[in-house]
Amino acid sequence: MGRPAPGVGGGGAEPPARDGPALRVSGLTKRFGDRAAFEDVSFEVARGEVFGFLGPNGAGKTTTVRTLGTLIAPTAGWAEVAGIPLSPQNGEAIRRRISVMPENPGLYLRLTVRENLELFAALYGLRAPAERIARALDAVRLTDRSEDRCGRLSKGLRQRVGLARALLNDPEVMFLDEPTSGLDPVAAREVHELINGWRQRGVTVFLTTHRLEEAERLCDRVAILNTRLRSVGSPKDLRARLFGGSLVVETAAPLPDPRAVFGRVTAVTGWSEGDHGAYVLSVPDPRRAAPDVARAVVAAGADLVSLSESQHSLEDVYLQLIDDGSAPQ
Repeated sequence: MGRPAPGVGGGGAEPPARDGPALRVSGLTKRFGDRAAFEDVSFEVARGEVFGFLGPNGAGKTTTVRTLGTLIAPTAGWAEVAGIPLSPQNGEAIRRRISVMPENPGLYLRLTVRENLELFAALYGLRAPAERIARALDAVRLTDRSEDRCGRLSKGLRQRVGLARALLNDPEVMFLDEPTSGLDPVAAREVHELINGWRQRGVTVFLTTHRLEEAERLCDRVAILNTRLRSVGSPKDLRARLFGGSLVVETAAPLPDPRAVFGRVTAVTGWSEGDHGAYVLSVPDPRRAAPDVARAVVAAGADLVSLSESQHSLEDVYLQLIDDGSAPQ
């Protein structure tokens, strides 16, 4: 595992530092023979943060979750999970403080919702299981379906049962692997509401997803992985880092001399012309530059139809970083 984090040794885990990050990862690598599932991955996740983990199929996302969840051992690097150094000696202590929900929750379809939760509570060795099950069912709004067999539930409801199971041990960190995969928009929105509620209660959520609009809506920050980590930051920061600021200007008719108009605005560092009087201006700070641009257009005698900040989506960021293997972190 490379350099161990402080506290790793035969004595087991030290008490977790609850005021530190929920996750700390440095140089983490997992290889299967000559193939790297992920390599030299480093990041931190704050407590109470919803952290998105994005990447194409085969990028190493699920293997990273399995590694941080103590299901497989890393080849190199080190990490802390819920304040506990990641090591074989500390696996049980980490598992008491986290939960992992895979894309397929793996329920027993012939058992009822409550029977599934009772079974897993017993496997986890949880105290006061009835009270924990009641809280989990209430949290995912399934109390009235607790006696239904799981085989008769829709996929959306089964996902909510899986989320209830993940809540049984009151985790500090929840690893959710594609929790809305295959769900219709209504069921996906219900899962989003649950995740937002857990964030408000201080639970850290580590979310892997292929839905970029979901990540943009839910995540405080995202990491983009393609075997190696491409970048980490909030969607807003990643957009600014990759594309800079820009304004879209539309006039009723094309400007006779756009260079003369935009050249007098010191904040404009470049511009390009589109069709029918549309212009895209490069500016360091769109909000501060917009009034000066508007005044310059009006002073030139042109009719200003619209002036807005150009918005790149998280999908634009994702595609740029995945296509560019040399993109900076």
